[in-house]
Amino acid sequence: MNFNIRGENLEITPALRSYVEKKVSKIERYFDSTPLSEVHVKLQVMNNENIIEVTIPMPQLLLRAEEKHADMYAGIDLVVEKLERQIRKHKTKVNRKFRQDGTLKYMFKNDIEPSTGEDIDSEDIDIVRTKRFTFKPMDAEEAVLQMDMLGHSFFVFNNSVNGETNVVYRRKDGRYGLIEPE
Repeated sequence: MNFNIRGENLEITPALRSYVEKKVSKIERYFDSTPLSEVHVKLQVMNNENIIEVTIPMPQLLLRAEEKHADMYAGIDLVVEKLERQIRKHKTKVNRKFRQDGTLKYMFKNDIEPSTGEDIDSEDIDIVRTKRFTFKPMDAEEAVLQMDMLGHSFFVFNNSVNGETNVVYRRKDGRYGLIEPE
């Protein structure tokens, strides 16, 4: 794993870099072979709170975790726990649904303990409501206004600029995001 560690409002010391690499490298034990992916780690200090974000893009799988904590080292530990939980949950899901050769199932070791009851199993997902509506063509700015007017945290719309279905959403920082298909 190649580490890309950067800090915002924080200097990355050799001790902090070493700690991040040591802790995040623990997830290698869940894979048959060491993933050859880039590990993006962003350490940030904002308003006396430490924010730790770890993103590991891999073929057919994206692992991402974020944690806020008063102590940077404790936050790193919590982020690694979240990543491990994601891997166990994904492994359980893959084993249930995909039993053919060549799927993601064979990326993981077979001795990973199954996901515990605290995680949501795919069998426990209960869709309680379905909504259907027609998309009105609009631009992203109008979609944000519609979303705010309705009091929702996201809004699906037909983009009048490119004709594709897009989603606008409110981010945790209060700003807005746009999701477009590739």
